[in-house]
Amino acid sequence: MRDLIEIKEIEHIDRLENEYDLQKASLLERKLRLMIKDDPTLKPFRQKLRKLIKAYENSNWSDLQSISDEQIVESDKAEKIINFEQQFINKRKETIRKKLKDFDMNQQDLGILLGHPKSYMSELMNGISQFTMKDLVIIHRIFGISLKTLIPIYLQDETSIKIKESIRKLNKPKLKLKKIEWA
Repeated sequence: MRDLIEIKEIEHIDRLENEYDLQKASLLERKLRLMIKDDPTLKPFRQKLRKLIKAYENSNWSDLQSISDEQIVESDKAEKIINFEQQFINKRKETIRKKLKDFDMNQQDLGILLGHPKSYMSELMNGISQFTMKDLVIIHRIFGISLKTLIPIYLQDETSIKIKESIRKLNKPKLKLKKIEWA
């Protein structure tokens, strides 16, 4: 799984690679459970996630004797990142909803502005699918919401490691990847 996957990409995922993927898949599976009532077309995606989660857990967590301290640390870190991401999504959602209310609009009206159907707007607002950069710029320009509130700035560990290695290779000591505060 990649950072902030699109729901439709789930069908192309063969397996979960790490603890972040497991935490992300678990969160999406729980969200889909609630959303299926309004949109039954999401059911196959939830079923696929459940299979992926079960396979990962059977492979990595079924033998209690072989669970390492490193694995537990990675799991805890992944959970912390997912919680941070969820806080970001919730803050963005509440900020957008407040602005919609200020303009006497609803989520469906925003969908009309962005050219998205009602069910897809629900996916976007709940972090199941991701807003495009164009969507976020439109929201910023119409409602005056700060881009910092609309665009996530966190990176997965693999990306951070690659960037830090590139900085080291460039031999540019003044360049640094700034840390972000995990809420």
